[in-house]
Amino acid sequence: MTIPALELNDGNSIPQLGYGVFKVPPAETERAVSEALEIGYRHIDTAAIYGNEEGVGAAIAASGIARDELFITTKLWNDRHHDEEPRAAIGESLDKLGLEKVDLYLVHWPTPAKDDYVHAFAKIVELREAGLTRSVGVSNFLVPHLERVVAETGVVPAVNQIELHPAYQQRDVVAWADEHGIRIEAWGPLGQGKYDLFGTPAVAEAAAAHGVTPAQAVLRWHLQKGIIVFPKSVRAERLRENLDVFGFTLTDAEIAAIDALDPLDGSGRVGAHPDDVN
Repeated sequence: MTIPALELNDGNSIPQLGYGVFKVPPAETERAVSEALEIGYRHIDTAAIYGNEEGVGAAIAASGIARDELFITTKLWNDRHHDEEPRAAIGESLDKLGLEKVDLYLVHWPTPAKDDYVHAFAKIVELREAGLTRSVGVSNFLVPHLERVVAETGVVPAVNQIELHPAYQQRDVVAWADEHGIRIEAWGPLGQGKYDLFGTPAVAEAAAAHGVTPAQAVLRWHLQKGIIVFPKSVRAERLRENLDVFGFTLTDAEIAAIDALDPLDGSGRVGAHPDDVN
């Protein structure tokens, strides 16, 4: 099975479906990532704040998979935006991962109260030029943050990783990204189990029509909308299920029904608002 790859605005490519290790306990990370790699995942998304980069690195080292077959993302935490801290931070992450470079390095949150995210992004652009990451991007950035970053650095992020699921689709952010060639990555693509997504008729009926699980139907919805997605699980059977989403296609009507689950007033958000994380 081949996972589709999407081209980024810097010419690099990224597997559209990967494995996210948010909230995977450090003690379980090596096993979970090793299982994911054995099943066929090649895109792993971690972050310094997750505390499990060492486990990701141990699994990579043990896998025997060629480095150029893997796509590894990590992120710059909020207290490392200033001065030359981004270079120190990526050095620490690379040591833990056992890598010479990552494929994608993200500013994790804009932390607008500190007003240092433009500096942080400019510094990770320097890290790209130094060969420590192949691509650079942002996470949890809203349109005003994106506008400032592009205007003040002249560099368009390759991706913006945001909370995105059927009840919270961030259409303004997605539209701006589409206009500027930024790929959208979804965190919490299944709503983190914080609302009854799978019980909605739109999802349940799409799943039944194709003989798949509700989770598979929602992941397929993301993929067909061009979104990069990495669901999290520590169970091998769920890892396999999440990867088995390429043998069916949702109809336009099924896509539209799931699109309609967004109340459009922001009430579907299940995570923190980017303006509140500093």
